[in-house]
Amino acid sequence: MPSVLILGFDPHAVPGMDGDAMRAVLDKELARFGEHAIDASMTLIAPDESAESMVVAALSEQDWDVVVIGGGIRKPEPLVTFFEQVVNLVRRHAPGAAITFNTSGGDSVEAAKRWL
Repeated sequence: MPSVLILGFDPHAVPGMDGDAMRAVLDKELARFGEHAIDASMTLIAPDESAESMVVAALSEQDWDVVVIGGGIRKPEPLVTFFEQVVNLVRRHAPGAAITFNTSGGDSVEAAKRWL
């Protein structure tokens, strides 16, 4: 069974976001992976000093086939350095994994399937 790791921001750590509503969307999307016979795990991080260790721990859990980096990490221009850090952590700690990007919390399955 292929394996996918989704990296995204914890919606409760993003100011102005309805964390509970967004978490429900993310949990629904995670469940969809099972419908496609894909083993998936999600790691939600805060954009702070704890992020690197959380990302490295998740990447080190197993050999991932694909790592999906969420739009919350990728899209905000002020976070470009943070995004670069995440991409480079994936390259270092999961070198065999394809890197892909979703456009929202609801299309991570499609993003992963592009590389499976």
